[in-house]
Amino acid sequence: MALIEGHAKGGEFRLSGRDLTLNGAAEAARALPGPRITLTTQAREAMKRSREFVEKLLEEADQIYGVTTGFGRLAEIVIPPEDRETLQRNLIRSHCAGVGRPLAREEVRMIMILRANALARGHSGIRLEVVERLLEYLNLGIHPRVPEVGSVGASGDLAPLAHIALSLMGEGEVEWKGEWQATARALEPIVLREKEGLALINGTQATTGLGVLSADRARTALDTADVAGAMTLEGLKGTPEAFRPEAHAVRPHPGQGEVARRLVALLRDSEIRESHRFNDPRVQDSYSLRCIPQVHGASREVLGYVERILETEANSTTDNPLVLPDARVVISAGNFHAQVVSQALDFLAIGLADLGAISERRIERLLNPDLSGLNPFLASSPGLESGFMIAQVTAADLLSEMRVLAHPASVDSIPTSANQEDHISMGMTATRKLRRSVECLEYILAVELLCGAQALELLKPLRPGKGVAEAYGIIRENVPPLEGDRVLAGDMEKVAEMIREGLFSRIRV
Repeated sequence: MALIEGHAKGGEFRLSGRDLTLNGAAEAARALPGPRITLTTQAREAMKRSREFVEKLLEEADQIYGVTTGFGRLAEIVIPPEDRETLQRNLIRSHCAGVGRPLAREEVRMIMILRANALARGHSGIRLEVVERLLEYLNLGIHPRVPEVGSVGASGDLAPLAHIALSLMGEGEVEWKGEWQATARALEPIVLREKEGLALINGTQATTGLGVLSADRARTALDTADVAGAMTLEGLKGTPEAFRPEAHAVRPHPGQGEVARRLVALLRDSEIRESHRFNDPRVQDSYSLRCIPQVHGASREVLGYVERILETEANSTTDNPLVLPDARVVISAGNFHAQVVSQALDFLAIGLADLGAISERRIERLLNPDLSGLNPFLASSPGLESGFMIAQVTAADLLSEMRVLAHPASVDSIPTSANQEDHISMGMTATRKLRRSVECLEYILAVELLCGAQALELLKPLRPGKGVAEAYGIIRENVPPLEGDRVLAGDMEKVAEMIREGLFSRIRV
């Protein structure tokens, strides 16, 4: 992936708040050390103008939510000027109520990048130096401890973002130089002024950030699923006739057509296909083979929609109130509500569950001698050996979990904050579900690839199509053929890691 489109300049990763790409954000989150992250001149000017407007309103003694008042149900309480810094400090401390294991480093980095990008738009009334301190943490590799549970995605991802903001105040813990330590040892704390605590935590960046990383992994898994499906088709001596472009031109869904094109390319020049072209009594293959373009293509359509939602959200202002200097107004609105992201992530979990389902059915066909014509469970000595019998059981276990994870979180509103926040998105629940769903799919595809490669062993000396042969070679560089029963857990872990690294998605088709 390119580092970023329209952002990389002189070894810098520049945030403008308006044209951040998902690929660029994912690479910056994972890169350590990476390019220095800075703000564009336009972003710096927009933020200064926004802050100046807030300070002018403070001089005029205007009542502004979260700036001169309390929060949520307490918005009617006016805070005197001498207590407003305490108000922001108390806000951050009280909202650090997350629990559970800490988010991974790349997840914390992604959240920080997205929050800085949202603030860079200049609609939050925050001082430039606060965002620069956030970027300084990123550039130095300082990552706050952020528990993964504690947000309902309504008034923003309050708890996760508060744990990050807490570190800017010099409190809490950070990971730095490979160890956890008190934040105060890292950088000098800053004092948050009016609006700044609220601006730091009122946003959807935790839901969106984890969603971006999961969608990136899902894209790699989708490409891998096409490779796995093509390998299984070869192992079962299926026909590629159903993938002909003429069949898909009359039902022109882009995802379906793209998968069909990829399958044709992966299967090109197959000796296996030629060996049974004219003497195969079967009229058509099972749905799990024949309908790969229709099923995989549907998941591609879902992912395309989700990526559009995530990219729009990554370049949006999502805090409250909105500071609009050009219109000379401060508006209390609801851009912090993560419903559009939460629904999209739930949708993707549904799409991935269907990919896992069709992959598991192809695994069954490879292992079932009544369906495959191959050795039972692809064992060398069936009966004495069990081959891949229990690998399919593992895939079934994973698929069952994916089906549970496909139940939407975004419809499960639980009112909070004395019923002020009476409709919520459950965005963090949706994004955690999706993260696990992608992981389950990677393991199911690893099982299919291992079984598909073993089926090809039984068809030698016939060679599969060029793309399938390349995938087979990648597997065999890391995992030998099954010549007798052995522990399969390590093999499945290796191939799942290869999937995550993109080794199969990079096969040129």
